[in-house]
Amino acid sequence: MAEGDPHLVIRIDRADVVRSGTYLLRGVSWQVAADQRWVLLGPNGAGKTTLLNLAAARMHPTSGTVDVLGERLGRVDVNELRTRIGLATAGLAERIPADESVRDVALTASWGVVGRFREQYDAIDEIRARELLDLMGMAGLADRRFGTLSEGERKRTLIARALMTDPELLLLDEPAAGLDLGGREDLVARLAELAHDPHAPALVLVTHHVEEIPPGFTHALLLREGTVVAQGTIEETVTSEQLSKTFGLPLQVSRSAGRFTARAA
Repeated sequence: MAEGDPHLVIRIDRADVVRSGTYLLRGVSWQVAADQRWVLLGPNGAGKTTLLNLAAARMHPTSGTVDVLGERLGRVDVNELRTRIGLATAGLAERIPADESVRDVALTASWGVVGRFREQYDAIDEIRARELLDLMGMAGLADRRFGTLSEGERKRTLIARALMTDPELLLLDEPAAGLDLGGREDLVARLAELAHDPHAPALVLVTHHVEEIPPGFTHALLLREGTVVAQGTIEETVTSEQLSKTFGLPLQVSRSAGRFTARAA
């Protein structure tokens, strides 16, 4: 498809990312349509976060092309482009002041800032922040300080923040990392609800674990050592054969009620 195709939110063509002579990504091509929900799977060091950073317009490829929301990296003001992308990462959590209220963590996304200062917000922004916190199960903790939250509560607050600007693309980097079983299952259920919402933005979720894939996700891309092992519909891609290639050991993958599990074969 051509550059600027309105049906694609991400179009990456033969992208390499090289740092200090090492390929973080090699020859990656990937297309994401507006109504798709993708999971990026692979072991540590596979290149998942690097690929997410390309999609987030936080990094440029060394070679190849990257189009995000119809704009080509290298020809667009990335600061303007980033306002159309929702991003939730562990790095963002580290930048948020510990004494910031949960409400203000979400609200400040309207101005694209971290930490509330003297900026003023409209009533519509206050209402949207409240609705998104409610969606993520955080409305009852809106007055709590971010630094007092559990890991799961922080993750859900950051997703509410990422949705605040009504993005066209939502990128989640390992949102279930560090969560206990209850926290993981609560988050997966909320992401499944989002995935099934026809008005939700295109979704890309990075994870190491197939157990963290919410029902409703439609596609998967598997990475190993910076290269694509497989990609396509989730049923065709998240299989025992492809997961075994991706993680370098024999794995048995099963699926029940829309949820995946994997164990050593």
